[in-house]
Amino acid sequence: MPALGYYRRIFSAYLLGGKSHLNFWHETPGENPRASVHELGEYYMLFGEKADYSGPFDATGIPQLDYHGHIGLQYNPIAIAQYALGNYNLWRRSADPARRQNFFRIAGWLCEKLESNSKGVPVWNHHFNWEYRDTLKAPWYSGLAQGQGISVLLRAYKESGEPRYLEAARRAFAGFQLPIESGGVAFTDESGDLWFEEYIVSPPTHILNGFIWALWGVHDYFLVTRDPSAQQLFAHGVRTLLHNLDRYDLGFWSLYEQSGTRLPMVASPFYHRLHIVQLRVMHRLTGEAKFEEVAERWERYTRSRAKRARALCYKSAFKLCYY
Repeated sequence: MPALGYYRRIFSAYLLGGKSHLNFWHETPGENPRASVHELGEYYMLFGEKADYSGPFDATGIPQLDYHGHIGLQYNPIAIAQYALGNYNLWRRSADPARRQNFFRIAGWLCEKLESNSKGVPVWNHHFNWEYRDTLKAPWYSGLAQGQGISVLLRAYKESGEPRYLEAARRAFAGFQLPIESGGVAFTDESGDLWFEEYIVSPPTHILNGFIWALWGVHDYFLVTRDPSAQQLFAHGVRTLLHNLDRYDLGFWSLYEQSGTRLPMVASPFYHRLHIVQLRVMHRLTGEAKFEEVAERWERYTRSRAKRARALCYKSAFKLCYY
């Protein structure tokens, strides 16, 4: 029975620390200790397994993901950017020309594929429907894609000096300066906290990992351009995280998002580990002690068999009720 097999795999992942076969998204999250927080250099996470993605690729060497069924092979701008960032890290370490070629191939693709959304804002679109609460109808865009695309382009500009990469990054950054209703990715809540949304849905769900990754793109943009608006946006986003981080803590596990559903959406084991790594990077970027404190607390949750079992129960109940 497929459903029974699915829950057995989740049970194993939570309680035994195992995982199913490796796919592009679920590599083991790893902080990059060589990444500088003061100047643009290696990316903040390793993405080494993603850099070694074995395909499929299109005829020009751009990675595609196979969603099977009616969706099939697709270009996912987030996956493509992460593949580039992993190759960039490895190129910086090894001077391997193949890694350099992979990185710049993606940077060129990102320049070419930046296109205006319905409000005229430059974005990287996903050209396939995706089920997330309501169906995200193609073409749809994402604050996470904007942030990581910018992180790729700025590193391409730093290494080559070619202005087209900086110009594309400037165009993509506009989405962070605009609210969702104007075609951007920014949402200001009733408390005045500023969010960058991974999925553009109403009401917004504030996916934690996507918000943090988007913030790193804003930070990278400031490092290169010294644009004071980027500095202000990053500082505002950091305050939002500090104000709301406790809302993602169930006392035994982290939440994936602020879903507003009766049952909260508990993070999978992969995303829980990713949150820990991201918070440690945020501590390095900002010096804010709370990020490290929460990372340590969430790390302790992973060492408790009882807490992993409780998280499994919550996750399973959520999927039965909402998916």
